[in-house]
Amino acid sequence: MGGFIHVIDLPRKVVIGYDILGDIGSYFREVLGLPHEGAYEVYVVSGSTVAKRYYSLVRDSLSELGYEVKLVIARDSTVSEAERVIEIMSNSKELAAVVGLGGGKSIDIAKYAASKLGAPFISVPTVASHDGITSPFASLKGFGKPVSKPARAPVMIIIDVSVIKEAPPRYNRAGFGDIIGKYTAVRDWRLAHRLKGEYYGGYAASLALMSARHVSRHVDEIAAGTDEGLRVLLEALVSSGVAMCIAGSTRPASGSEHLFAHAVTMLVRDPPLHGELVGLGTIMMSYLHGLKWRKIRSMLERLGLPTTAAEAGLDEDIVVKALVMAASIRPERYTILGERGLTEEAARRLVRVTRIV
Repeated sequence: MGGFIHVIDLPRKVVIGYDILGDIGSYFREVLGLPHEGAYEVYVVSGSTVAKRYYSLVRDSLSELGYEVKLVIARDSTVSEAERVIEIMSNSKELAAVVGLGGGKSIDIAKYAASKLGAPFISVPTVASHDGITSPFASLKGFGKPVSKPARAPVMIIIDVSVIKEAPPRYNRAGFGDIIGKYTAVRDWRLAHRLKGEYYGGYAASLALMSARHVSRHVDEIAAGTDEGLRVLLEALVSSGVAMCIAGSTRPASGSEHLFAHAVTMLVRDPPLHGELVGLGTIMMSYLHGLKWRKIRSMLERLGLPTTAAEAGLDEDIVVKALVMAASIRPERYTILGERGLTEEAARRLVRVTRIV
């Protein structure tokens, strides 16, 4: 173990509450302090729709502290868009922080930009659809393959439950699909450790699994969109992101089920939501791992998430092709799919035995 170094970069503060977005300045003061003399700037990265609804709350609260607040609209989740945003922010004389206000697109662009500019990143999600709200990784198109790249963990996460409740239910339910995938992701990681000698962090793995078990006990509350259900889902998403921070990789949260989801995204122009695809992939990968895949399927059905290709708007050939190509997306990441991936024959048998088709 001589010379072994493992750096764990964790959020310093997580705030979850109702109607707190307008008080974001008070939390800034606790984490970043007050701006000193000079024009300290805070850039807020957001989508146009979200910005129209919530940006003024953030701007007004931070302006009262003396920060100069500027808005950058993220048009898409690509590397080129991130570079455009970075170019805008690089003109800042004193960049105090980068805030990601919105869904996956805005948060990924913001955390990537903050990483490149060496600025603190603040995560302010407006939907509960993914665990990227906490993780130190960004998923952007343009790296060649749809994989996550190291970015920057948020120093603070502000989650206004009142805002999350206003999001379309489909997006928050997709968060359940993302979390349920930890059942197979952790087992893929453990398999890689046993067969390939890959580093395996037991604590991070346990934390990710706890997130999946946590939401599994509250399926009906999450499906109904109750306050308790949202709280459970948000806690699980934060916990999963922290597991990635501790592991130093996406391993505890992303395995064969995510490779399948990424493959579908590459194959179709208008794919389902990420969490919806992860849930679908988890059914199939649970079968391969010998887990209770029917129970996974049942939970997803209760949430109203797609459990068949047709419900996801996909045909059999797309699902089969995605299964065949999934292992090649990250060949360095060993999973239950093996080094060469599934054959077409095996993939067709898998989708039928799990009733995906």
